[in-house]
Amino acid sequence: MAEPMLELRHLKKAYGALVVTDDVSLSVQKGTLHAIIGPNGAGKTTLIHQMSGLLPSGSGEVVLDGDTITRLPMHERVRRGLARSFQITSILPGFSALENVAMAVQARSGSSFRFFANASREQALNEEATSCLTTVGLGERAGVPAGLLSHGEKRQLELAIALATRPKVLLLDEPLAGTGHDDSQRVVETLRSLKERMTIILIEHDMDAVFSLADRVSVLVYGRVIATDTPAGIRANPEVRAAYLGDEVI
Repeated sequence: MAEPMLELRHLKKAYGALVVTDDVSLSVQKGTLHAIIGPNGAGKTTLIHQMSGLLPSGSGEVVLDGDTITRLPMHERVRRGLARSFQITSILPGFSALENVAMAVQARSGSSFRFFANASREQALNEEATSCLTTVGLGERAGVPAGLLSHGEKRQLELAIALATRPKVLLLDEPLAGTGHDDSQRVVETLRSLKERMTIILIEHDMDAVFSLADRVSVLVYGRVIATDTPAGIRANPEVRAAYLGDEVI
């Protein structure tokens, strides 16, 4: 089997006696969508914080494309290709969707933040930003102020901002949260198309979306991975059904 694009080795995070993630090990293969599911309080968000560099781990390793990045700060992990949507940057509501993404392109290239006001006038920035917006289905909304976008469109914009970093691995923490049916469908179709271009790690409570998108699924309960399998294998796993899924999915 090929070397994993992202590998977690025995990650642990504790706050005193409270263990939030406990000896978590995962291998995520290149070009796959790997979902992490589990009940509230299972440690999923803490785990994605550890992957992205937002939180240091008490022990264990994070390996990206063969390189250990455990001690690198978040911005350096982004530079190396590990991007987290919805946490990389905040949407600036007074700027257009295009300007928001163009600024992310500009930041990736190493330009100073003081040049952000000029980003919209740079043709190269605009072209790449437009491509990112088109990818997520917002091409026709490029000129709309971000603050006027719907909640679902803001989710799509945040995804476009993440794509502007040119990630090898994209970490998504509940991208469907708060979206209506139509917006959810648009985000799901966007993720389906992105699977062909990059590796994706998805934390999501919408089981219909998870089982329609994922190549592999890991189940986190009380900070520990109790199972990793194909969607069909997870559906059929009695331990998973008892701990989390119940009769929710058949």
